[in-house]
Amino acid sequence: MSITSSSMALSSVMKQVVNCKPTLHQLHSIPFFAGWALFFPLECDRFWVSNCLISRGHILSVLAIDFTMTMIWILLSLVFSFGVLSNGVGMNISSRPAVVHLGAILNLDSVIGKVAKVAMESAVEDVNVNNGILHGTKLVLKMQDSNHSGFLGIVEALQFMETGIVAIIGPQSSVLAHVISHVANELQVPIVSFAATDPTLSSLQYPFFVRAVQNDLFQMAAVAEIVDHYNWREVIAIFVDDEYGRNGVAALGDQLYDRRCKISYKAAMSPEMDQDEIANVLVKVAMMESRILILHTYPELGLKVFDLAHNLGMAGTGYVWIATGWLSTVLDTNLPLPSVSMNLIQGVLTLRMHTPDSEQKRKFFSRWNNLTRESKSGPLGLSSYGLYAYDAVWLLAHAINAFFDQGGTIEFSHDQRLKDGHGGNLHLEAMKIFTEGNLFLKNILQSNLTGLTGPIQFTSDGSLIHPAYDIINVIGSGFQRIGYWSNSSGLSILPPEKLFMKPPSSSSSTQQLYNMTWPGQTMMRPRGWVLPNNGRQLRIGVPNRVSYHEFVSQVRGSEFEGYCIDVFTAALNLLPYGVPYRFIPFGDGHKNPDYNDLVNLITSDFIDAAIGDIAIVTSRTRIVDFTQPYMASGLVVVAPATKANSNQWAFLQPFTPMMWCITGIFFLVVGAVVWILEHRTNDEFRGPPRKQIITILWFSFSTMFFAHRENTVSTLGRLVLLIWLFVVLIINSSYTASLTSILTVQQLSSPIKGFESLILSNEPIGFPQGSYAENYLSKVLNIPKSRLVPLGSAAEYERALQAGPKKDGVAAVVDERAYVELFLSTRCKFTIVGEEFTNFGWGFAFPKDSPLAVDMSTAVLTLSENGDLQRIHDKWLTRRACNSQGLVLESDQLHLSSFWGLYAVCGSACFLALLVYFILMIYQFVRHFGKEPKSSDRSSSPSTRLRTFLSFVDEKDETTKTRFKRRCTEMSSHSNKKEDESTNASKRKDVEIFYSLRQLLAGGTSKRFAFCSTMIYPL
Repeated sequence: MSITSSSMALSSVMKQVVNCKPTLHQLHSIPFFAGWALFFPLECDRFWVSNCLISRGHILSVLAIDFTMTMIWILLSLVFSFGVLSNGVGMNISSRPAVVHLGAILNLDSVIGKVAKVAMESAVEDVNVNNGILHGTKLVLKMQDSNHSGFLGIVEALQFMETGIVAIIGPQSSVLAHVISHVANELQVPIVSFAATDPTLSSLQYPFFVRAVQNDLFQMAAVAEIVDHYNWREVIAIFVDDEYGRNGVAALGDQLYDRRCKISYKAAMSPEMDQDEIANVLVKVAMMESRILILHTYPELGLKVFDLAHNLGMAGTGYVWIATGWLSTVLDTNLPLPSVSMNLIQGVLTLRMHTPDSEQKRKFFSRWNNLTRESKSGPLGLSSYGLYAYDAVWLLAHAINAFFDQGGTIEFSHDQRLKDGHGGNLHLEAMKIFTEGNLFLKNILQSNLTGLTGPIQFTSDGSLIHPAYDIINVIGSGFQRIGYWSNSSGLSILPPEKLFMKPPSSSSSTQQLYNMTWPGQTMMRPRGWVLPNNGRQLRIGVPNRVSYHEFVSQVRGSEFEGYCIDVFTAALNLLPYGVPYRFIPFGDGHKNPDYNDLVNLITSDFIDAAIGDIAIVTSRTRIVDFTQPYMASGLVVVAPATKANSNQWAFLQPFTPMMWCITGIFFLVVGAVVWILEHRTNDEFRGPPRKQIITILWFSFSTMFFAHRENTVSTLGRLVLLIWLFVVLIINSSYTASLTSILTVQQLSSPIKGFESLILSNEPIGFPQGSYAENYLSKVLNIPKSRLVPLGSAAEYERALQAGPKKDGVAAVVDERAYVELFLSTRCKFTIVGEEFTNFGWGFAFPKDSPLAVDMSTAVLTLSENGDLQRIHDKWLTRRACNSQGLVLESDQLHLSSFWGLYAVCGSACFLALLVYFILMIYQFVRHFGKEPKSSDRSSSPSTRLRTFLSFVDEKDETTKTRFKRRCTEMSSHSNKKEDESTNASKRKDVEIFYSLRQLLAGGTSKRFAFCSTMIYPL
């Protein structure tokens, strides 16, 4: 029976008893009523109970029995309770207070605050109705409106600290959260925020700050992932100038840097700016190069920005607007927006904290309209912040329950440091420290439950697990979700909860989004940048050369012409947009400028780009970006050359001396190997020693012309000869081709044979002043600078090479092939010696990550494909006054390195053939001579056996076979003879016995005894 029904029954009984009317309920079924008999009037000594008249004495007897039973039950209950608690099991219900006070600080007139208020009130009601959470304890939530004022928020937080609250939900503002967190740290009262997303609100600095919402660090990672996905490299950040905005943009910069992107311009705005001030900021943004705009601000200010951007023409084709979560909150809360407002944000990308779909979430959405109607807050949509606010209340409810289960009590103590000095009226002593705040905080951070937003669980750094965002594209009168981002899988079109169980992957093949509608109602991805619309021309640095004017030359003032200039202007004409520019000469016109200094001017922002004959080398690519090379080049050696006439020894020139020696040795080796393999079986390789030596030499060298007369009969000999003839064929063909080239092509000779000989000569080396060659020779090849002679023009090249080292000239000049080919086109006394020992090209230099460099690279490739690049080359660089010059004579020689593989194969075949041959010889020798009787010790000595083995090897194979057959025949006949002798002896003995037996039979007894004695005794 409930307490209310018992009280009503008790009142009815008392009334009827006092009036002495027998209408009581069955008194014996309600022992509790017996106690009231002591207080009835004395004249009422009888009562009707269950149609029976009962006296006062009877009632007193029932009372005594009931009292005794009650005491027994109380004692048993106490014993049971103490026993359970002593074992650490059960709930400390006796220490649970009737109510627990919570505080909340909101901006009640904001988009987020209106939704959060309704959501938290609903959550408190749901918790209090559910007795399975707090077991009778009620939550009391007190809300304060900070009214967008940091000062009021601080005051309200201090007031909360005087009222015995155990936690504060909020504040909604990240700015206010920074300040209040210091107070919470001192008073040990946890702050659970559902809306403060500032990444710098870390658990290390603010241990009592609990972020029950996603960290903006992950939102900025999602934004950076989107930027990188569409291959943009620079963005402009427009943000509110407070902790929330600045720290969010700082996190965005870090995330972009990890993806080789950057924020090119930061536009800060104050929340109190008027329209004119906001317009001034946007005008500056419009003058920048990047068209990727990231808007990170509050809803009220963000809508103003879009309104003014639309008026300034910044919401059309070519622009990309990415708004952080504030825009999705506006859309979720106020949709449908007025058509005027929707037109302002067409094609905008925004992010929304992802909450997985669940039955619990769907039920809450179905209740939402009734909740907003009851709260009289008007029609409101349910945003993600409302879901997180609802879950924040449930998070605290579960933590409070766990806190009480662990024996925690809500007690406060005074801090002796909090006193008003000098008679102040702040009443700081009213604020108290939550004694067991650390235990309560621990229970909050260790919570593990599932709410409307999905799993609620904290990582070691205080962030919620599984951060994820929906990527939303505003289209028409609504929006569509084009994909998701999660910290584990990056961009995807699949919901993150389906990917959490899979291994983390961020490969480019899995990073995908649905098609996007961009501002201007276009489906084509914007380029993301334009030339700065600030009236300033692109400053192009051009080297003012004093030599090789065919490449670059200054005509007058800032006008230039040449091959490089024509390539640059042709590439610019292929761009889909105009590029205003002006040339800035670099150099004094008296000597060639240093190209490293020209490139460094780009990094110092003195010029915006550099064009000309600029080599693409490693040291320069570290500080600037180059386009695709429009001309291939490399370092070569130029030296004086004279015509090399053929002499009487020209036939020896195709091979190097080492090649001749190795070839001759192999001829002799192969001849000796074939002789060894054929000597025992082939009569043509037998005879007197002199004849055999002649045969070896003749056979060896006659194979060069395939004129050998001797036939090979052994298998091993034929195998070796087959491989050797193939080698001879290759050598003959190579020799013929090389000799033909030497005798028919005009040759130039030079004392410098190539790059290696130049380094080892210790003679002076010339190089073009200001070029990359000096750095390569001195720093890469470690050639002393005392050997390097700078030369400024082609005329200086010619004078220095003609003078030579003995007349203060140079032995050779190291320069880029493009210059050298132009130099040799009119100077036939010089030639290129050796091979090109570096390989690079020329390109146009731009600042790091410049989008113009990418477009110019595409334009250069287009020029190469359509033939325009070759036509420009022919216009400026095609001059042939000299005939084609070959390399120096020595470069036509054939070296051993080109044939060592053939020789290795041939040598291996010879070795294996000899090895097999000698193994067979040893086997045959052992078979023929191994069982011969040893006549003497001298005949078994090693020297004797060796001479025997050599004689065996030297003799003809037929002789060995004949001797072996004769020996076998003799051994067979000798064995037959012995067998015949043994048979004849046995026959003779049998005849003798026969005749003796006849005599015995003819004779007497004495003869028989003598016969038996004679025959048996030997046996």
